[in-house]
Amino acid sequence: MGLLSILKKVKNKEREMRVLMLGLDNAGKTTIVKKFNQDDITGISPTLGFNIKSLEHRGYILNIWDVGGQQCLRSYWRNYYEHTDGIIWVVDSNDVQRLEMCKNELHTMLLEERLAGATLLIFANKQDIPTAMSIQQVLDAIEANQLRTTNRHVNAVACSAHTGEGLLEGVDWLVSDIASRIFVGE
Repeated sequence: MGLLSILKKVKNKEREMRVLMLGLDNAGKTTIVKKFNQDDITGISPTLGFNIKSLEHRGYILNIWDVGGQQCLRSYWRNYYEHTDGIIWVVDSNDVQRLEMCKNELHTMLLEERLAGATLLIFANKQDIPTAMSIQQVLDAIEANQLRTTNRHVNAVACSAHTGEGLLEGVDWLVSDIASRIFVGE
């Protein structure tokens, strides 16, 4: 029995997934985690460092690592890549000026070998704001069509962290995709 088979069997018993929540500062990462967990979303302040939140969803435990997106923290993101099953990349659909920076950070991050097989969910957040770009405009701006590879599954969902719209759809897809890859017999 190979090491990968043993690891998959151990993972199957744990039914845990490690998910990194990343994106530029003020994209809505912490708000998404809190909204999904039905926590109060008023008075959220910028994440300095990281927060870990464990959520149960469809019989799985999602250990979500919500990492700050300020420019001074981005160089530390690589410290969290090890053993990542999935990535949720949050884009502020209303922040047109920083979409180029958002694209560059995303594409650079995905070059990391330790993230090679991780499932990628892109949340085009803040769709509840009338001036927000459509999901297709966001995907074009961050050149999402270049992100699909033979070993990376990618999906994008329009969402609003404030209303909760799209969050369940995105997390359902993420959990299903990760489970199909790493849990034996599912």
